[in-house]
Amino acid sequence: MNYLIAFAVCLFTFQTKAQTFKNPDSLFNPTPYGFSHTSSVKTLGELIYISGQSGGLGKEHLLSPDFREQVQTALKNLTTILNSYNLKPENVMKITILIVDHSSEKLKIWEEEMSKTWQNKPFPASTLIPVPRLALDKMQIEVDAVAFKAN
Repeated sequence: MNYLIAFAVCLFTFQTKAQTFKNPDSLFNPTPYGFSHTSSVKTLGELIYISGQSGGLGKEHLLSPDFREQVQTALKNLTTILNSYNLKPENVMKITILIVDHSSEKLKIWEEEMSKTWQNKPFPASTLIPVPRLALDKMQIEVDAVAFKAN
């Protein structure tokens, strides 16, 4: 019985340290911008590939003309998917952001909303791609992600 308890404790400890986020000191600090330079997984588990989530609200996919509202909705949609796997934003290892007509103002909004969603947890590795257009008219942002769930 003691062996099983020790095994369970070791397994739990190993799984909680499965994800690593690094920002080498010789590179700029990406934390204020809502991402980490790298993320890695050291154990077996499940990778969840999340398709691009837009700022479309609900089943009707209503798109606000306001960029901030679309960012908030895209992050809410991403969180809804994560919740369906019993995961949280900090389980996201890599995120890709597509922004139509990208600007410094839109980047600032993204950074503010990303920080609210991640609430000072380690940020995932990130790529932001400015684009001229997305799949549907009035879509201003799309966010896809790869998350990790330990066994």
